[in-house]
Amino acid sequence: MRRIVFLLATLITLNVQAQKLAKSNFAQLVKAEDTLKTHARNMIVDRDANVRFAADSQFIRSLVRLLRTPYSFDYPFDSLETVSRVYAPDSTFRVFSWQYTRDDNYYRQRGAIQVRTADGSLKLFPLLDMSEFTTAPQDSVRTPQNWIGAIYYGIIMKTHNNKKYYTLLGFDDNNLRSTKKWIEVLTFDEADRPMFGGPKFTVKNDQLKNTTTSTRFCLEYKKEGRARMNYDREMDMIVFDHLISEDNTPDRPYTMVPDGDYEGFKWADGRWVHVEKVFDFKLKDGEAPIPEPLKDDKGKSNEEKLLLQSEKNMNRGKPANEPATTTPKKTKKKGS
Repeated sequence: MRRIVFLLATLITLNVQAQKLAKSNFAQLVKAEDTLKTHARNMIVDRDANVRFAADSQFIRSLVRLLRTPYSFDYPFDSLETVSRVYAPDSTFRVFSWQYTRDDNYYRQRGAIQVRTADGSLKLFPLLDMSEFTTAPQDSVRTPQNWIGAIYYGIIMKTHNNKKYYTLLGFDDNNLRSTKKWIEVLTFDEADRPMFGGPKFTVKNDQLKNTTTSTRFCLEYKKEGRARMNYDREMDMIVFDHLISEDNTPDRPYTMVPDGDYEGFKWADGRWVHVEKVFDFKLKDGEAPIPEPLKDDKGKSNEEKLLLQSEKNMNRGKPANEPATTTPKKTKKKGS
């Protein structure tokens, strides 16, 4: 009963705030969004890197100016197709994130967290991508000023000991040879400042008979690999492709491709606990079979199946809820 009353109160509050926005500034934001949309597109798809850089700067300035509009949190900015906007399940904040591309081998993310405020004023935390200045991104808790960049496409909210934990799923084009996907936990400290990461990912190593813990999880794979990583609501689990090396060199991430098997993380006692095999069970009558693994029980690869799977991966599209990323088109050199 208390939960129902709380939800009703929340809905009433959100409706009142949305009405305040509609009465004062909604039309103004709609008009200004057209210009913002142009900057958002140019900073991603224009062929000239200088134009992309200028559009990126113009977009940031314009976005911040519009977000200063009272109760802007309730405005969706849903025409910004090249910018990800994901909301916390409890609607207490939202994250804008996008990507700046200098060339085919240089990708950096931009972002900002907008926190809902009772009086409609702007509370914004810019996110500065500092991933190029660290060699151990999985082992650090970070602030918005030294963020590990990603384009976020999912938020999962969990609680433990009356504290909320927001798990972010993110995408990073990384470089010419490999792509990364990130899982990390976002929390807010005593001063309501966002903190990225924490000892929340536990992985068991059966060979070493121990358990390791990291502050965030990274899935890095071959550029054409198209590995998937999503939250499955029915299983209440983060599920992602199990990767193997195409040429038996797992220390080179750009050789890693999905093999048809799946791993995952399950929330338990305030942590994401690694699940080595998600579909490790026998099928019941009427159930569909899972993808056929590309290794036998002894761990030996079936090269023919591996090649076939690799070809499928190259033609496989991204999940529908992942952000659309567009690599700028190359221009032909004069005389070519």
